[in-house]
Amino acid sequence: MSAAPPSFIPPSRLLLGPGPSPIDPRILQAFTRPTLGHLDPVFLKLMDEVRGMLKQVFRTQNELTFPVSGTGTAGMETCLVNLIEPGDEVVVCVQGYFGARMADIAGRAGGKVTVLDAKWGEGFEPGQVEPLLKDRNVKLLCIVQAETSTGYHQPVKEFAELAHKHGALIVVDAVTSTGGIPLEVDGWGIDAVYTGTQKCLGGPPGLSPISLSPRAVEKLDKRKSKVQSWYLDMSLVRKYWGADRAYHHTAPINNIYGLHESLRIVLDEGLEARWQRHREAHDRFAKGAAALGLDFQVKEGRRLPQLNAVKIPAGFEDKPGRKELLEKHGIEIGGGLGDLAGKVWRIGLMGYGARSEVVDQVLVALKALLKR
Repeated sequence: MSAAPPSFIPPSRLLLGPGPSPIDPRILQAFTRPTLGHLDPVFLKLMDEVRGMLKQVFRTQNELTFPVSGTGTAGMETCLVNLIEPGDEVVVCVQGYFGARMADIAGRAGGKVTVLDAKWGEGFEPGQVEPLLKDRNVKLLCIVQAETSTGYHQPVKEFAELAHKHGALIVVDAVTSTGGIPLEVDGWGIDAVYTGTQKCLGGPPGLSPISLSPRAVEKLDKRKSKVQSWYLDMSLVRKYWGADRAYHHTAPINNIYGLHESLRIVLDEGLEARWQRHREAHDRFAKGAAALGLDFQVKEGRRLPQLNAVKIPAGFEDKPGRKELLEKHGIEIGGGLGDLAGKVWRIGLMGYGARSEVVDQVLVALKALLKR
């Protein structure tokens, strides 16, 4: 029998891609605390605190607000499979990779999906969407607030109003937006929203906080068919996170410790202050990028401050450039996806990474790369 390999010691990286993002040492420390049972009274109290803090971060009073065990895509699938029954009319606005993923999952859940496409790096106006809702029995309108694949910031409030006007619910992908730009679940009338812990919330991947409005819960309660996924069936999972404390699955205890600490950090800083910090980091980066001759994929006014998609300059290749940044400078950035593969570098300034010293560090590295 061969000997076991040595203990794994990862290299130190500055994570400035589309996620995961740099993690505050306080959050990493939270993961090392002793594991409790998932029905331990002390842990159940912690769960209640997590729910309360998530409500503040989402700006909602929704009772069905808690983290799903899984990454952001688990949250996406949770919202869609719980709210779609076979034959339901679903409209999905696709302006990038993750909108396309929503359309795929909606179809797998049995929805009759109508896709509205936008050019990658662009978005939608209400006038483009309303004709697809008018005089039809559309049950769900799905849209991405922060399209991670393009760096596009899509306003969603007016689309929620449009959905309700025509009797539909709205599902919003807020994986890259939560904690980085304004998100008002109750104020904007969002019916289902999901996010991830590894972006602007600043924690490791592994959980996907969601929130369902009373309208969405009513649709869930009135289903005529079982939810496609047993594991993600919120009519079951909510009994564990609610007063019943009914066993469903073993919760990822230490991940929830980490989420608890990351939410404490967010609320101690204040949401408005955190949004401003992400904006200031972006402005600093944009100024430096312009000095290096880098152009953004998205027009000014619709750029995400936390996810900066810059066009790869002529004469440079995607993978060799990212490899040099990683090997020579210890900095990870992301390449393009889908239509933008090989055309853009995606530079994330999220959570603990949205700081002036981090911006300066990546600009110095980019300058060294572009000189060659």
